[in-house]
Amino acid sequence: MKEQVGICALSAYVPPERMSLDKLAASFGVNEVFLSKKTGYRKVARKAQEEETSDLAKMAAEPLFQTHPQLRERLGALIVVTQNPDGYGLPHTAAILHAKLQLPHSVAAFDIALGCSGWVYGLSVLKSFMEANEIGYGLLVTADPYSKVIDRTDKNTALLFGDAATATLLGTNDVRWRMGKFVFGTDGTRWTYIRVGDDRRLKMNGVGVFTFSATKVGECVKSVVEANGLSTQDIDRVLLHQGSRYIVDTVGSRLGMAGKTPFFENDVGNTVSSTIPMMLCDPRFNADRRIVACGFGVGLSWAATVLSNANQGV
Repeated sequence: MKEQVGICALSAYVPPERMSLDKLAASFGVNEVFLSKKTGYRKVARKAQEEETSDLAKMAAEPLFQTHPQLRERLGALIVVTQNPDGYGLPHTAAILHAKLQLPHSVAAFDIALGCSGWVYGLSVLKSFMEANEIGYGLLVTADPYSKVIDRTDKNTALLFGDAATATLLGTNDVRWRMGKFVFGTDGTRWTYIRVGDDRRLKMNGVGVFTFSATKVGECVKSVVEANGLSTQDIDRVLLHQGSRYIVDTVGSRLGMAGKTPFFENDVGNTVSSTIPMMLCDPRFNADRRIVACGFGVGLSWAATVLSNANQGV
């Protein structure tokens, strides 16, 4: 029986520049309590003006090539999850990253245009692609710098989003996390809730997004736990997309799992598809036996899976 593809390693890159939100929040009439209790962010990471999406992606991926010396020759697939690609989106960012990483011509490289649910979707796509084509190693990169489209006069978005990138190595050897069954969903009738307008600036219906998150995300978590033949008692942690502290706390409370749904304290911000893999890079979660990973947002879309710790024989 063939070994199943799982997560072997993760790495992340956060640009060093931070934008303090205190003065910006004050201009909106927002105080420190709002920042700490509602958004959860006092600072957000910002890429340098000359940095492109593929540059962030390259910085996230390089540590994996350093720790896996043969990876460049053995890699068979590269997926980049982004909705803010290099330039005007043509060619696909994965092709540009392929060049910057100096990968062999035999590597399949393509983008997935998804937002906050993109990492979970990407896991399923890459896992299936690898198994169908007998590929030994694949790389899933998330890089979605919203600073390209942020409107700094918009309270709903300017106080939330930060720039970062992550890289997730999938393979069959030295697997750290095994993936269970996935649950997906889309409500295209609410596509206008998070979008870029004709002025190329991000627009978000904050109330609508919160209502969606507070109702649909809990259902998604329950569905994926059930789909994997488990109960909530079998789950050590639920890693929710870090949309905001208020959203994470609300979903956790309504699930009755507030102690298992951490908000990741940082000065980075909501990094879209990168928030969940950034949390998994933290060694504090290494002792967990089973984790639900649930992404949700732009589309509106949602996706979840159960990750089982291979080092604990789960």
